[in-house]
Amino acid sequence: MVIARGAGALIEQLKPFWQRWLVRRIPPASRVELNHRRIFIMPTRAGAIFALVLILMLLVAINYQNSLAYGLTFLLLSVAVLAILHTYRNLSGLVLSSGAARSVFVGEPLLLRLRLESIGQPHQAIAVGWDVSQLQAFDVPGAGRVDVEVGLPAVARGWLRAPRLRVESGFPLGIFCAWSWLDLQQSVLIYPRPLPGAMPLLVGAQPHADDLGQITQGPGVDDYQGLKAYQPGDSRRRLHWKAYSRGQGLLIKDFTDVSGHDLCLDFMALGGDIEERLSRLCYWVLELSQRHQPFALRLPGFLLVPGSGDEHREACLQALALFGSRP
Repeated sequence: MVIARGAGALIEQLKPFWQRWLVRRIPPASRVELNHRRIFIMPTRAGAIFALVLILMLLVAINYQNSLAYGLTFLLLSVAVLAILHTYRNLSGLVLSSGAARSVFVGEPLLLRLRLESIGQPHQAIAVGWDVSQLQAFDVPGAGRVDVEVGLPAVARGWLRAPRLRVESGFPLGIFCAWSWLDLQQSVLIYPRPLPGAMPLLVGAQPHADDLGQITQGPGVDDYQGLKAYQPGDSRRRLHWKAYSRGQGLLIKDFTDVSGHDLCLDFMALGGDIEERLSRLCYWVLELSQRHQPFALRLPGFLLVPGSGDEHREACLQALALFGSRP
């Protein structure tokens, strides 16, 4: 037990040196071709057993001066040497590149896209993954490519920088493992987890509130007012296709909401800790965006003016995801 703890502590102390050396040896890049500088090779557990058997066979051959035992030992040794070469060649020349990743909410499965390309020979049983215990194996045809998705847990909001990706192969015999650690510079923005609750409106901005008998009109979803020209960011669900088919251009249906004020989602109108407040705001950003209802977002030190559409929703989600983080 004491020895195991000491070994674990030693490994933790050596990790910073290993990481710095790895950055110098294999610097971060969005596209990497594996070559002799980026590939490491070590015997597997089966390979260690194989080596032990060879040593025992050699001792038996020496003890009994048996030519057949000598021949079998050196034959198997030559097979092991060839296995080193073929295991290395199976990984050499493989090109890995990162693809676009879609932002998700905390708790949802995050899938990062990778592309495995061959510039010549085929590559068989190529395993990739972030964790050694959870690798996925793929075959890459000669002069072909394979697009894969590798999962990564999304446990906290903000920018998630993917760790180094492990790429390995034990083909063809499994007694040696060729591997590499690659930083493909993949970053994904993680949004807060949506949490249902009462709408957190700014004080004085309650919908359909009395305003001393005077009601103003703002953009909404209640009363149809006519058609207006399409603007980037407007919902495509409101497009008037009949007008477009008559050659009148892109027009959208205009609605108004009899409301005294524009809706403003306010961080300070909520109780609870920061993460709970952001989750509640995230829920209402999604809900109001689905209703095509214009709204503003107010955070400490930040105000996003009223708007609607996909761009406005993404701007609000990004503000919630990066709240409190350093610029």
